[in-house]
Amino acid sequence: MERHSSDGDSTQAQTEQTLRNLMLAGLDGDAAAYRRFLQQLGTRLRSFYRRRLSGWPDDVEDLVQDTLLAIHNQRHTYQPGQPVTAWVHAIARYKTIDLLRARQAREALHDPLDDDANALFDTSDSDAAETRRDLDQLLATLPERQRVPIEQVKLEGRSVADVARETGMSESAVKIGIHRGLKALAARIAAMPKPRAKGSP
Repeated sequence: MERHSSDGDSTQAQTEQTLRNLMLAGLDGDAAAYRRFLQQLGTRLRSFYRRRLSGWPDDVEDLVQDTLLAIHNQRHTYQPGQPVTAWVHAIARYKTIDLLRARQAREALHDPLDDDANALFDTSDSDAAETRRDLDQLLATLPERQRVPIEQVKLEGRSVADVARETGMSESAVKIGIHRGLKALAARIAAMPKPRAKGSP
């Protein structure tokens, strides 16, 4: 287990170093390096969004391109001393929230809710913990009959039948709780102030 963790850390560090080098070279005027930087990000973002937006496959490519455009437009805000993976993940997170707000997400919320920053770059950063804290705070505002089914079914991957047996709720009540809870969360997300990337006016 320790060796697996060490290997993962080494891969994460290598990914960060490769992307950082390409980014810095691009900022210095190396067009070829900058193209490789965007190409590698595009591949990772495509996989990242496909897992989270399985209910909206037609939106994935548009979101990838929108995120890449935002990264390009905001490249001047990148500080060389910060991890480039964390900087990109923050932009990807903002774009996901924007999409959820625009589409008043209900069905697809089960993917973005389980926000795992490691899935994009296989590296840990403070944004993942921040996102999970935000989610926990949102869930805490829901009634128990909505919060528990969402946590158990959508976040932990348990079946509706298992949750119904454990909680004493009917399967129909579990499904209704999830539907109403996700609708309430979507409304809360829609009402949140639009996040800005660091350095935005």
